[in-house]
Amino acid sequence: MSEFTAVIWPKVILFGDSITQLSFQANGFGAEIANKLARKCDVLNRGFSGYNSTWAKIVLPRLIGEQKSAENMKIAAVTVFFGANDCTLKDKNPQKHIPLQEYSENLKEICSFLTSVGVPADRVFFITPPPIHEPTWEKECILNGCPLNRLNSVAGQYAEACVHTAGQCGANVLDLWTLMQKDGQDYTIYLSDGLHLSEQGNQFVVKHLWAMLESHLADLPFLLPYWGDVDPKSPESSLLCDK
Repeated sequence: MSEFTAVIWPKVILFGDSITQLSFQANGFGAEIANKLARKCDVLNRGFSGYNSTWAKIVLPRLIGEQKSAENMKIAAVTVFFGANDCTLKDKNPQKHIPLQEYSENLKEICSFLTSVGVPADRVFFITPPPIHEPTWEKECILNGCPLNRLNSVAGQYAEACVHTAGQCGANVLDLWTLMQKDGQDYTIYLSDGLHLSEQGNQFVVKHLWAMLESHLADLPFLLPYWGDVDPKSPESSLLCDK
């Protein structure tokens, strides 16, 4: 067997709640981002349905080692997409609710942890919770035997806190709550059930998130040789070299 150096694939980590977990479904924003980065890096879905930012900061060290490593240094970007569960009304869903100030502190701790293990703050992309269409979401709540447990105005407070925290951390931020409602547009087309993203909502996220990611990832090369450049008489010389 010829000697060779293992290829450490760069990674983009999508870290979030159910909106992220669902993003690898057909036409989901995660699947679309992965397609755009095929052959350049792995896009990892680390979405956890029902999680809030407190639970997120607790599990993050289990997902990314606590020490700087060659693997961590290959992390090209991390999206941090929490808030939709944090902003639940305390009296309606105390298990998931996180107070606004604690939410901000959790985001700071998440960003601080990432920078401590070798991910620069400018490679961190916060995403605010999207707007909530209360009449539609209330129908979902009733079907599940509970009253309306989220308000759009409250989601907006958490979105504002996310934007502010990103600025303090030197991280990037995609303010979905504001963009989806800009100029009084009908944001309900972006939501499948009043909370989670519809196909159009996923495409909206792809459009705006990719515009931010592309400038950071544009220099990533295609990995391993193009098939036409492989020497058919000596494929090892082409496929096992580090260039």
